[in-house]
Amino acid sequence: MAATGSEKQGAKAYYVTTPIYYVNDAPHLGHAYTTVAGDVLTRWHRQRGEKVWYLTGTDEHGQKIMRTAEANGVTPQEWCDKLVEEAWKPLWEHLNIANDDFIRTTEKRHTDRVQEFVQDLYDKGEIYKGGYEGPYCVGCEEYKLPGDLIDGEGEFAGQKLCSIHKTPVELLKEENYFFKLSEYGPKLLELYEADPGFIQPESARNEVMNFVKQGLQDLSISRSTFDWGVKVPWDDKHVIYVWIDALLNYATAVGYNENPAKFEETFPADVHLVGKDILRFHAIIWPAMLMANGLPVPGKVAANGWLMVGGEKMSKSNLTGIKPQDLTSHFGVDAYRWYFLRAIAFGQDGSFSWEDFTARYTSELANDYGNLASRVAAMVGKYFGGALPEATAPGEAEKAVQEGLARAVAEADRKIGDELDFQGGILSVFEFVKQVNGYITEQEPWKVAKDTSPEGQARLATILYTAAESLRAVAVLLHPVMPQTSQALWDSLGAEPGLGALADQRVQHAGEWGRLPVGATVTKGAVLFPRLEEKPA
Repeated sequence: MAATGSEKQGAKAYYVTTPIYYVNDAPHLGHAYTTVAGDVLTRWHRQRGEKVWYLTGTDEHGQKIMRTAEANGVTPQEWCDKLVEEAWKPLWEHLNIANDDFIRTTEKRHTDRVQEFVQDLYDKGEIYKGGYEGPYCVGCEEYKLPGDLIDGEGEFAGQKLCSIHKTPVELLKEENYFFKLSEYGPKLLELYEADPGFIQPESARNEVMNFVKQGLQDLSISRSTFDWGVKVPWDDKHVIYVWIDALLNYATAVGYNENPAKFEETFPADVHLVGKDILRFHAIIWPAMLMANGLPVPGKVAANGWLMVGGEKMSKSNLTGIKPQDLTSHFGVDAYRWYFLRAIAFGQDGSFSWEDFTARYTSELANDYGNLASRVAAMVGKYFGGALPEATAPGEAEKAVQEGLARAVAEADRKIGDELDFQGGILSVFEFVKQVNGYITEQEPWKVAKDTSPEGQARLATILYTAAESLRAVAVLLHPVMPQTSQALWDSLGAEPGLGALADQRVQHAGEWGRLPVGATVTKGAVLFPRLEEKPA
């Protein structure tokens, strides 16, 4: 998305990241959930007139990638190239994700900088050589503590399993290089205490704090039993642990050691969006690495919950990795973007079901929002030939609508833009949509239209202008969530000739009443949310 003229050159960008996703397979709903949330957040801040940088990408090193590639008869690089170009990038384009950059950890701009960062830590005495033996989950690419394991049953009886992947861990023993993570416990606790909002939600913050208070162990930051990764610069028999490699993407993608000006105006991230299963890496290891290298820590690490299907976390290993396209082909892309942020409180686990999606789509999108847009356009066309009339007879009812809009704008801006409460922000807008529907029902413009006196026609014009102006504001507020349907509504209201492009509209201007120009040509376009067909088999 292009920068707007109101952005100040040299100002710190509002920098948001998703995790970089592991390319052992194609993306599923869980990956898309985090990415859409980041897209809505950054679109919102763009519509505040801020300078924004939104980063996503792929994590392409490690043992799991190597084994997956071998199982498919290709090299790890060939596997990554295929998945990125045929699955990951096309999906983000399909979901209308407006990311500013896409980082791949196999890119030279990343691998060179990773070596430089780790070399710097080594030169500062933050890394030493040692040995390690312990249970390792290839799926997580992580050594596991006893509390992270569960007892196997059935075919895995007598074995210890990863609690996330439900697969047996492997006992590894190898010579590694270690980062002195144990020394950073007090500094991390000081960070958490000084900034209670650093880790969100509060339950995640409490979990991390309790973990750190128990004492941190030094972290193995290299592997020597395979070679698919970034070489340790002072010892090429080792590759850098995939998580150290991966976390550094947040710095390498914005110019670390390469583009000082870009780095200065972007880093650190204002918000790292992560799944709760990778929270410790981002809230403990990542800030400790930055502290060790004298770099600023991020503003916030926000962990979203898991999407659940049948009581299980949605994942390929659980055979619940539903493809986003399975849903967008039926409900549409914008409804898909809306549903998960509307139905699930960000930061909490939430269950998905086809039936719930269908019910919410029909009730809130089609009946409340889509029907409102159709009714208003139809009445302006019927009673005023499609030319938006002037509101010359406002009263208490119109004042209540204006107050409701001001309330919705303030609440949505605070909840989405500042608190990452996407559900609360969206609900604020839809409460206003319901208020406008109620306003039309109470004012009965179809009855007022029968009064052909000047007073009657002035009243009719005021009702319809009020409804259309309300929709103008709703189009602005929902544009970050549902960009395509918001644009369609904007076009049907005839807003652009007088107001300019929808993407250039400021959130804070949404509540400024009377912006939609009198005389604008209102047309009844295609239905915003068509009636759903039968559920596909």
